[in-house]
Amino acid sequence: MVEINKKLLPMKAHYFLFNAGTAPVVPFMPTLVRQLGFSTVIVGTIYTVLPIVGMLVKPLFGIIADRFQRQKLLFLIFQILTAVPFFLIMFIPAIPQDSTVTFHCHNGAADLKYCPDNGTSIDACLVESITTNESNGTLLCDMECRTEPWMWDTVCKYWNVSAYCDEKNIPADRILRLTGVVPNNHINLVDECLYFMLREGQMDGDRVPLYCPANATDFRTSCQVQCNNEQVMGAISHSKIADGDVTGLYQFWLLFLFLIVSWAGMAVVVSVGDAICFEMLGDKPHLYGNQRLWGSIGWGTVSLFAGFLVDTLSEGKLTKDYTIVFYMTIVLIGFDMLCSSKLQHTQTRLSTNILKDVGKIFVNFRICVFFCWCVLIGFGTALIWNFLFWHLEDLASAQEGCGHSTWIKTLEGIIMSIQTFGGELPFFFLSGWILKKIGHIHAMSLVLLGFGVRFLLYSLLTDPWWVIPIEFMNGITFGLFYATMASYASIVAPPGTEATMQGLVGAVFEGVGVSLGSLLAGNLFHRIGGSATFRAFGTAALILFVLHVVVQKLTDRFSSQETRPGYAPPKEALENVEDDEPIVPGGSYQK
Repeated sequence: MVEINKKLLPMKAHYFLFNAGTAPVVPFMPTLVRQLGFSTVIVGTIYTVLPIVGMLVKPLFGIIADRFQRQKLLFLIFQILTAVPFFLIMFIPAIPQDSTVTFHCHNGAADLKYCPDNGTSIDACLVESITTNESNGTLLCDMECRTEPWMWDTVCKYWNVSAYCDEKNIPADRILRLTGVVPNNHINLVDECLYFMLREGQMDGDRVPLYCPANATDFRTSCQVQCNNEQVMGAISHSKIADGDVTGLYQFWLLFLFLIVSWAGMAVVVSVGDAICFEMLGDKPHLYGNQRLWGSIGWGTVSLFAGFLVDTLSEGKLTKDYTIVFYMTIVLIGFDMLCSSKLQHTQTRLSTNILKDVGKIFVNFRICVFFCWCVLIGFGTALIWNFLFWHLEDLASAQEGCGHSTWIKTLEGIIMSIQTFGGELPFFFLSGWILKKIGHIHAMSLVLLGFGVRFLLYSLLTDPWWVIPIEFMNGITFGLFYATMASYASIVAPPGTEATMQGLVGAVFEGVGVSLGSLLAGNLFHRIGGSATFRAFGTAALILFVLHVVVQKLTDRFSSQETRPGYAPPKEALENVEDDEPIVPGGSYQK
């Protein structure tokens, strides 16, 4: 008969509900920010700052929780600070868009031309949808065009608008205002530029033949346009704010503020929550994995449904509708607070000098190597967390056929479920056996090797659906890594510094590694594209794998110690761990 520890049920519920509550928004956030009109550089910059926030608040509030023994109170407060700002992001509007096109009238014909800049491209499926589904329709585009004085002679002489033959009637701002009439089947995509062949124009309610003879001066100017088709406007509109000017937008500061508060909330909830869990487990820290598994189940299950719901509720809309995921977050974390309030937790151990006690562990060279490794893993993790979905959406847009927009979020949900159930959960169960057999040093090398192979496989993708088998490697690059990191933090933490130590380890990984990795990945993505970025990261990971093995071999050669306390778990810490139980697989705000 299976015996259930009822005291730990609220802890299991917390892991399930908190991870389920963050799963709908956290992985989709970079693509949502993109939809608001921000570039990869801005996304990379934002995700550089967010881990730094986590790095600062984790040890800070860990010290406060340990010093004043207020772990549970801070735990509940920061759950609120996670959910509410996330929910408010839903109300941030997109940044101002520019719809400037070139108007060309020559050789008896007139057209509008739009060519995207910044290395972006026009979705050919969008053009096909307009020209095929609405082939018999007509597009009306209100145009405001800059002019030169001689252009009004063309309007008077060849367009037969006699009102403008008198210079007194020419607008003071020299803006030519007319409405272009474009048959939908006269819209073409040529060499990455979108052409609208104008049949005629309308000025002051009258029809205007937009005729310009071949022997006349070339009539070419730029125009602001507003067409009566949402899909067309989506194709020709782009952010008119340069990356260097986004700090002047209130949308940027609202987004930045809400993300900072939410990230701080998640960081504290994770680190303090893990400390509470270890305190409740007492002399059985190896059972931590049995609690944390419920977080993975919550993450994997809800993320799958979230992606499917976004696709379903976005059907027929120009952009993805993320409304449902924000409501899922606020409701699920609300239930988490109710369950967390039932925790029967009392903090019993107290350190009289937390900073001094924690500082003692850094005199060991192996520990310093371990923390450097956490930083390097943070680089790779940043690329996956923030830009994998971006890369897959770019690959989907390049596919032949026009159905990718209906399934891409569903695929992303499947990916997160595979990462969890196919990769992470098995390694949670096997982590204790793996670490006991090969030790922390070889586990670290294995994780670097896993990242290298995983990134190189990403760089070879052409069809986004082939990403699914790659995601099984998440067990090595995420599950095994966190098993190593969290067990290390738990074992070496001096009594009374548990929350501080959990916060410190997470801060090094996220605040330094993920932060710098986000900045580097965002800029590389912008300059060389997704495939080349993954190739560069993969190559670097394999080089670091070889370097790590060599360094450890040299360290072993010059060291006379058979066991190095503080780096690998002490032998006595492993004596009571069953082979099929994880030691202490760790958590993150994302998983």
